[in-house]
Amino acid sequence: MSNSVVVGAGPVGSRIALLLAEQGERVRLVTRGGGGPEHPMIERVAADASDARRLTELTDDAEVLYNCANPKYTEWERLWFPMNDAMIAAARSAGAVYAITGNLYGYGPQPDGRMTEHTPLAAVGRKGKVRVKMWRDALASGVRTVEVRGSDYVGAGAVGVFSAVILPAVSRGATAWVPGDPDLPHTFTYTGDMARALVTLARDPRAHGQAWHVPSPPPATVRQLADRYCELTGNPRLKLRKLPRSAMRAAGLVVPMAREMAEMDYQFYAPFVLDSTRTETTFGLTPTSLDQTIQETADAARTTAARRM
Repeated sequence: MSNSVVVGAGPVGSRIALLLAEQGERVRLVTRGGGGPEHPMIERVAADASDARRLTELTDDAEVLYNCANPKYTEWERLWFPMNDAMIAAARSAGAVYAITGNLYGYGPQPDGRMTEHTPLAAVGRKGKVRVKMWRDALASGVRTVEVRGSDYVGAGAVGVFSAVILPAVSRGATAWVPGDPDLPHTFTYTGDMARALVTLARDPRAHGQAWHVPSPPPATVRQLADRYCELTGNPRLKLRKLPRSAMRAAGLVVPMAREMAEMDYQFYAPFVLDSTRTETTFGLTPTSLDQTIQETADAARTTAARRM
């Protein structure tokens, strides 16, 4: 018997699986290749998450189904809906809670850059509209569901502007070309906080049927984040330069990934602030400090570098 099924073994899915396993729960971790962390309480299964029949079989004895999948960024419109539909069907069949790892794309650009759970879902981009439909489909299904929304991820294994721009520049001792304004306030969410919030809210009926924001530390600029990383790791201060906005858009004409990133670049050309007050006061959750998160990232980067030597 598995108490929980986790779809996806990225930084959030793996953390959830380990967190539950360490609490004594049996976890079935579903990925296309059958990978993920090793633990006596974790059963790793290779399966296609868009196969509703197979996923329903795997979820038959589960109390919670966690959606931590991360389909190819350039193919969201094609890949997300079959996966979401399959997970809804599996949760409905099992009578399980459907807990969704969400983001802020659905809100679209905001005049003041601040987002609460009451901010209207007014996405203008394709990927934001995908996330809005996923959430509305889950709500309309009648399944007990909850979505936890976070901002740009930081932490070991996290994928975001920090891992894509800052870390490579530090390792090379080169200038970091930032796709946006590095001096604007921006919320960064720790993957560990996302995992803890999902587990907590999936278990609490007060959360069901609603979207919640992950407890996240006060917003910081990309420059502040880079400076603090260099301070904690003893590296020279990193030089940051603004990547011309037109450069990413021009690259998007021929490079699919650049096109997808250009669609979401509004997040870095204006303040982008997640307000998690409601989650923190309702459930007593608090965010991990950025210093602790940065230190974890640095330790993971050193470990990775040592393995390559």
